[in-house]
Amino acid sequence: MSERDEHVLLKQRVDQVLSAFVTAEAQALADIDVCLAPVAEQLHAATGHGKRLRAAFCYWGWRGAGQPDSEALVRAAGAIELVHAAAVVHDDLIDHSRTRHGRPTGHIALREILTGHARPKADARALAMLVGDLLMSMAGQLFATSGLPGAFLSRARPLWAVLARELVAGECLEVLRTGAEPDPDASVKVIRYKTAKYTVEHPLQIGGLLAGASPRLLQAYSEYGLPLGEAFQLRDDLLGLFGDPEQTGKDPADDLAGNRPTALMAHALTCATKAEHAELHHLLGQAGLSEDQVERVREITHRTGAVARVEDMITARLREAHDALADADLTAEARRALSALVTVSAARTH
Repeated sequence: MSERDEHVLLKQRVDQVLSAFVTAEAQALADIDVCLAPVAEQLHAATGHGKRLRAAFCYWGWRGAGQPDSEALVRAAGAIELVHAAAVVHDDLIDHSRTRHGRPTGHIALREILTGHARPKADARALAMLVGDLLMSMAGQLFATSGLPGAFLSRARPLWAVLARELVAGECLEVLRTGAEPDPDASVKVIRYKTAKYTVEHPLQIGGLLAGASPRLLQAYSEYGLPLGEAFQLRDDLLGLFGDPEQTGKDPADDLAGNRPTALMAHALTCATKAEHAELHHLLGQAGLSEDQVERVREITHRTGAVARVEDMITARLREAHDALADADLTAEARRALSALVTVSAARTH
């Protein structure tokens, strides 16, 4: 079986775990009162898509330490996908995003049940926030009830707390940096805490801790995971502006309208001419940008060398990840899978 086929099979297993768990939780919520059914449906909407990369990294963190395949571990790994789902719901609220995977985001979809309310927009945002909170709680529940021995779970619980804290820290840093003067280093710090750590490094290390991995292997997971996680988000930033919306499921104007402190925009603003700098400042943070305006931002990012710079940053980080993997003392099977995940994570089109 190829590494790609193996990843597809693992994704299917994680999907099955999440579908069964979320269905039961959504039904329990809807059983409280019939009016909660549309809110419960958002649990399905938030968890029904995804590459399941975080679960895959957790799984291979476990297997890399020499542990065998385990259904209980797949359940524990699936819990990290619920953390991601919660983060996405909250992120869409913070960024006022209207679409995700080509569908209305939670706070937009929930307005439909509030047409008679005095504040449908605010109330829909409140409901979506609560959906995100519930998903985070569900993540902890699935992890704790995965079926792994309590002694295994206790090894990973401290890092689970770190994962949540650093994810929130990254979101807060993005909010605090939005609209600030461009700072490429600060932009990298935002993506490190908002995405990189909980996408690759922490899932790998949680899998390793569950498996009883040595400190040396856990350090190797960090040296591989952190640069790969940063490359993942840097690629995501490029796709956000240049990707095909049919594949990414995102409006290319979203990051611009939100004036998010991406490394791409930080480098563009730093290297722009005075006229280009003023033009970007005028466009960034503006809602309802036209396709021509979005295309103009694309032109500036290319002319300033920002796109090339971000591509160089991705290449350098992928090299770091490969070098760390080559030196890691882990099983041959895990080495092959993690090597393939480098490509899946950073050389993607959506």
